[in-house]
Amino acid sequence: MNTQQAGPAGTEHTTHHHEGESESDERARHLPSKAAAVHEIICEHGEKELRRDAMALLWSALAGGITMSTSLVGEGVLMAYLPKGDPFFLISTLGYPLGFMLVITASQQLFSENTVTPVLPVMTKPSLYGLWRLVRLWMLVLAGNVCGAAVAAWVFAVLPVFPGPVDAAFQELGVKLMEYDAFTMFSKAILSGWLIATLVWVLSSIDQGKILMIFIVTYLMGLGDFPHIIVGSVEVLYLMFLGKLAVADALWTFGVPTLLGNLLGGTVIFALISHAQVRNDIE
Repeated sequence: MNTQQAGPAGTEHTTHHHEGESESDERARHLPSKAAAVHEIICEHGEKELRRDAMALLWSALAGGITMSTSLVGEGVLMAYLPKGDPFFLISTLGYPLGFMLVITASQQLFSENTVTPVLPVMTKPSLYGLWRLVRLWMLVLAGNVCGAAVAAWVFAVLPVFPGPVDAAFQELGVKLMEYDAFTMFSKAILSGWLIATLVWVLSSIDQGKILMIFIVTYLMGLGDFPHIIVGSVEVLYLMFLGKLAVADALWTFGVPTLLGNLLGGTVIFALISHAQVRNDIE
């Protein structure tokens, strides 16, 4: 089947769809590199996100924040019923990717994904209006995600949803996260931001095995205990609702350092490098 698509300079070309070929492979045949094709795909997705209605973004982000709580649930339930020890940590961490798998496949808004997807179109055509749309998107999605995380954390802390061993495991995960000082939190969050941005790039270049790729990358995040601003928010807010963590500690030891680290890893490091490698190609 042949379809007409606009090329990078606005010209039309014919795309021949070959069985088993991904969208990025198809585009790469008409662009200088596959990296340029992936960049183009992400830019198109990012531009759509930048144009979305504010309430649609907010509600999707709220749902995403609630869904991300399943990472805490998955890991906490496994931890509660497994013996202690390093080998069993490898098993209990299998629950950590659950929230990411659900949110990404459900196409719900997740702040860490938005450190690269809407950033590339702004880098490609920089303007104050584009920067404003990016900041607007970030504010809406972050607010929605944190509110969703707060709803889930409140339910877990206040309502009799889980048995005692699972509640204890939730607390243990939150306490473990808060053992880091602010600089360590920031440093480790850089890597989680970079990993999520890398995941977004890879998912845009493949058609098969996406669930497996999400699992591999986020399982690595769990094993490395790299803080993620939304998953960590569920854990921290859970401790706050139990009265075991002060707001100031949650904000300045976890919230701000993790947010800045995720942004640095996803936007400043990954998005800038990814854009730089294809800048001449797309121009």
